[in-house]
Amino acid sequence: MQASDLFLLPGSLPFADHFDPGAAPWAWLPRIAEALAAFEFGEAPPLPDLPPGVTVEGPVFLHPSVKLPPFCFIRGPAYIGEGVEIRPGCYVRGNVIVGPGSVLGNSCEYKNCLLMENVETPHYNYVGDSILGNRAHLGAGAICANLRLDRRPVVIRLEGKRFETGLKKVGAFLGDGAEAGCNSVLQPGTVLGKEAAVISMPFQGYLPAGRIAVTSQAARILPRPGAVGTA
Repeated sequence: MQASDLFLLPGSLPFADHFDPGAAPWAWLPRIAEALAAFEFGEAPPLPDLPPGVTVEGPVFLHPSVKLPPFCFIRGPAYIGEGVEIRPGCYVRGNVIVGPGSVLGNSCEYKNCLLMENVETPHYNYVGDSILGNRAHLGAGAICANLRLDRRPVVIRLEGKRFETGLKKVGAFLGDGAEAGCNSVLQPGTVLGKEAAVISMPFQGYLPAGRIAVTSQAARILPRPGAVGTA
């Protein structure tokens, strides 16, 4: 699988040189830190006036149009693009890239992740070591789990094949328009194709494009009504 099978980095994010669309999606995870390390934070516009209770530490790019809440914590390096809405209690832990029009929700936590354009993570979400494609959506309480209980490197399983990531922390990869329902838990290394959806439950494995998971096993899936590109 190539990253381009799930998503394309939008032109609104100035990091195209760091994310090869022909690479595996999980190969993008280490590139997040590299992309931010190469970004010229010193040439970015100065930080806007911060509301009381908003703390920013380290190198952070905040577009002037970012909507800031009464209180949140943002630790760099981080890039937060045009029109992003940050809600109260948001915690950004570093190595985070957020594309225009996205929502960083209340009491949500983000770490080593890439959110593309118009991504919605509005309520009580954890997004660690994950990549969320354009228009991806997490329901309230949905979690991208990124660490196995035995703490061994995460293995990606796709259509009967195993891919060794060599990484101990790997979350989820959501294609453009993919969704995870309220209180669902995407287990480490989960891959959701474009417009795929998981209902409110734990899920592990690979869900092809335009499908909806009706059990916690990837082998039991159905077409998703109305999904773009459903076969």
